[in-house]
Amino acid sequence: MIYNPAARSERSRGLREKIQALDPRAVIRPTVGPGDAAALAAEAVAAGFRTVVAAGGDGTINEVVNGLAGSDATLGLLPLGTMNVFAAELGIPGNRLKRGWEIIARGHTRAVDLARANSHYFVQLAGIGFDAQAVAGVDWASKKNFGPLSYIISAAKVAAHRPPLLRVTSDGVTREGSFVLVGNGRFYGGPIKVFKEAVIDDGKLDVLVFKSLGYLDIFRYIQHVLMGTHLGLPDVDYFQTAGLVVDSVSGEDVPFEADGELAGYAPVTIRVDKERLNVLVPPPRSP
Repeated sequence: MIYNPAARSERSRGLREKIQALDPRAVIRPTVGPGDAAALAAEAVAAGFRTVVAAGGDGTINEVVNGLAGSDATLGLLPLGTMNVFAAELGIPGNRLKRGWEIIARGHTRAVDLARANSHYFVQLAGIGFDAQAVAGVDWASKKNFGPLSYIISAAKVAAHRPPLLRVTSDGVTREGSFVLVGNGRFYGGPIKVFKEAVIDDGKLDVLVFKSLGYLDIFRYIQHVLMGTHLGLPDVDYFQTAGLVVDSVSGEDVPFEADGELAGYAPVTIRVDKERLNVLVPPPRSP
């Protein structure tokens, strides 16, 4: 098991001892800094481990996924972060250690799609433009001191500047907009179904292209997303595809994020491999 001691630290305190009490066979490795979880996951695969458990938030899970990518190892989840979006997608309860470990111990797996933005893998979502700019504007100290509020503060600063112009090319069709979201699953930023038609094992990505991005546009988009009516907006394009390319028409450096982690700068090519990652999930309910 790979865990992030900083994830909801008041809940992860004593995690090693609690896991050892649940399963004395578990091999537990803490992370120290960025990139550790990916390196530890890759080391676990090289050592022959068939199951690697990520304990932490979506960032820790994303790192572990990048360490496992290309292998046949199975991913287990102990969601201990604030949002736990990927776990929610799979029906795994957040911040419930015993229940989470029971799911892992039962060994029921589901094969889900594995997406990639350039060389960076992700399981839930990616964003190019606005949200990635907000992520890029949050340093470690702000995140530690203000938590989720730090992203809101950063997003407000980003919104004060003129947005970039992005070109989205997919299946021979070109679209333009100021902000692009790509979903492998339905949820974004919590239990909000931004990608309403997404299925995590259908071999397709769900793409939203927001064409306007002034202050009033952002509030209007948020309002419609919360009401579930954003797909009907005339300045929002929604489509499904197995791959797309996003580049900056305006020529500026535009960042992209993957599962909430800054992952690079456009141009970015995003593809998905159908059912490429095995994840331990709750067994289906009996009819």
